[in-house]
Amino acid sequence: MRKTRIFIVSVVIFSLFISACSKKETLSLWNDEAPAKKALVEYVKNVTKKSSADYIPEENRIAVFDLDGTLFCETNPTYFDFQLFVHRVLEDESYTPTQEQLNVAKVFKDTGYVPPLSAEYEKMLATAYEGFTLEAFDRYVKDFMETNQPGYNNLKRANAFYKPMVQVISFLEQNGFTVYVSSGTNRFILRTLVGTTLKLPAKQIIGSDNLLVSTNQDGKDGLSYTFSVNDEILFGGENIIKNLQMNKVSTIVKEIGIQPVLGFGNSLTDASMVNYAMANKKYKSLGFMLCCDDLEREYGNLRKASKMLEDCNENGWIPISMKNDWKTIYGSEVSKTGE
Repeated sequence: MRKTRIFIVSVVIFSLFISACSKKETLSLWNDEAPAKKALVEYVKNVTKKSSADYIPEENRIAVFDLDGTLFCETNPTYFDFQLFVHRVLEDESYTPTQEQLNVAKVFKDTGYVPPLSAEYEKMLATAYEGFTLEAFDRYVKDFMETNQPGYNNLKRANAFYKPMVQVISFLEQNGFTVYVSSGTNRFILRTLVGTTLKLPAKQIIGSDNLLVSTNQDGKDGLSYTFSVNDEILFGGENIIKNLQMNKVSTIVKEIGIQPVLGFGNSLTDASMVNYAMANKKYKSLGFMLCCDDLEREYGNLRKASKMLEDCNENGWIPISMKNDWKTIYGSEVSKTGE
């Protein structure tokens, strides 16, 4: 009887072990021979093994990711936040846009042209949501997420994340890493989009910041007004910081307080963030950059991808080929609607 109980217990323990292993993220959507996958898996193996010279304590296992073009579709037509702006200006009958907003949105609809970054451009985006409460804006973004992603069949905007990169986040989390998303997108758009789909908490989501005011502040400076229990927080219609380039480093320093060891981006506006991770002198670190080289499953740009590959070679970033490294991008049920 005793031997039988021991056998049963052993079988149960073995079953639990197999079950736990089967739940481990294995990056199954990546091709086995992808250099970036090999580099990441080997890195994680080394830094999570206590006997390794490269071991990193869990509290220092920080990974930072860009959003558009790194985790999420930024093609056909463009960035999620700008698509939301165009929707607000051209399709939302409750909003009365300025003539400048109308001009920019109409030009984009006709030509796909997005204005270059500027203080005026950021002000134009910020004023489109002036007066929204945080709760109302969260609902507004969620409603937009449920619309179809342009350029694709069977794809909602909420699901326009690159599935292989979502696997990377799960893989890192299961190995004791804390994952942050740092993007030039408005912080509150990010919190809704990334928080809802990827389940990251708000404290791990860093974005561009707009002025926040209270319902009864009436133009007073924040130092001259006391928030009351009857107040609500509103968008003030002004941009404070665009979270790109060196600003990404500044916000990471201020909001995380620990230098990352992994950085993932896709453009030179992410270079500072990725380089900051790679500059970690205490722990072994890596930087990865996506190359938009897939023309069949995505609306890639070979010129841009080639330039990024050159930049990777020059800067020591590990390139990720969307075409060659991934088995799928959005899932087998999703296809492009055009060339």
